[in-house]
Amino acid sequence: MKIRLLAGPFALLATAAALTGCSSGDESDSASGPQKVTVWVMKDSVTDAFLDRFTKDFEKQHDRVDVDVQVQEWDGIGEKVTAALASKDAPDVIEVGNTQVAQYAASGGVADLSDRVSDLKGGDWLPGLAEPGRIDGKQYGIPWYAANRVVLYNKDLFAEAGITKPPTTRDAWLADTKKLNKGKVQGIYLPGQNWYTLAGFIWDEGGDLAKKTGGKWEGTLDSPEALAGMARYRELQALGKGPKDSDEAKPPQADVFAKGDVAQVVAVPGGAKIVEQANPALKGKIGFFPIPGKTADKPGSVFTGGSDLIVPEASAHPEAAYEVVKALAGTKWQSDMARTMSYVPNRTSLAKVLAGDEGTAAMAAGAAQGHATPNSPEWAAVEATNPIKEYMTAVLTGTDPAKAARTASQSITKTLNP
Repeated sequence: MKIRLLAGPFALLATAAALTGCSSGDESDSASGPQKVTVWVMKDSVTDAFLDRFTKDFEKQHDRVDVDVQVQEWDGIGEKVTAALASKDAPDVIEVGNTQVAQYAASGGVADLSDRVSDLKGGDWLPGLAEPGRIDGKQYGIPWYAANRVVLYNKDLFAEAGITKPPTTRDAWLADTKKLNKGKVQGIYLPGQNWYTLAGFIWDEGGDLAKKTGGKWEGTLDSPEALAGMARYRELQALGKGPKDSDEAKPPQADVFAKGDVAQVVAVPGGAKIVEQANPALKGKIGFFPIPGKTADKPGSVFTGGSDLIVPEASAHPEAAYEVVKALAGTKWQSDMARTMSYVPNRTSLAKVLAGDEGTAAMAAGAAQGHATPNSPEWAAVEATNPIKEYMTAVLTGTDPAKAARTASQSITKTLNP
């Protein structure tokens, strides 16, 4: 067993295991000893305990391959992965952010795993993980885990307002928020530049942030559907005192919610722990529900964050690498990881493993309606300047929405077509 610590003094310890290679190419060098399959896992993605369980299980079942798991820092990982994919000595499996797959596929060196999708139960994958891993009809990224935003609410404030259960439709959500918004209580704290939440409203209306037509990407914030999503965001945002010119980090919305006079925020479930640390009196008083959709039969659309697994074309042991991916993406370890890390599993049918936890269960319900940002290798450059945030502030401070949307769409189009 190999143990590596490559990400500095605060990195997770990554353990390793053994598994059996399958292809003739892998077998050619196995006669002289076990193959070594190198796996890059990002810092804090999983715990030492999870890695230990995983590797021990592999060692019981496979004895011809050593898996060398190396923990990587997120800072600077883009350049490091791109360089590795271009080398002849690439790792065999790499964890990447789900929205980074297009960038790496465009740079070259990522194996096309389309013929493995059926074997991996791809028909059941969360769309927000599967879609960004699929470029021009080819599956490069294999979904590993997901996380998305839900509504965190103050149970005491809901009870005081006479609201006995969370809303399940957008109209009911808006009505409840208006009812909560009395006196010193903010019905919702929604910063003006929370563009991930806006994206969900746009997707619910059938719009998108950008679309590819005839080989060219175009910003689409000025479409009727996207403008309808912005109108909904504007209506909801007005029911609180969230700043119109900043996002959820300025000020940290967990600190705002912790004061006890805010009824709702949109955040990942783990945000509740931060709130409770800031105000222990709220412990046990925070509830969760999926962002409501247009109708009660399904939640609203959400941005799905998370990770995919890729196999470099330069992998020395592609079949053994695939077996690692298959195990990590399979039912046993997906279920274990979901319980350990409170992540959403990569398959919709596995959401039931989170049924005992209110926050992660709400997140899993929302994940079934998950989406990713536009699948362009240049999208990271859009986020770097983020004209969407500027657009939102402009609309919320009185600029004509159609005019502001055209300006933002033109900026997105320019960036996506360098």
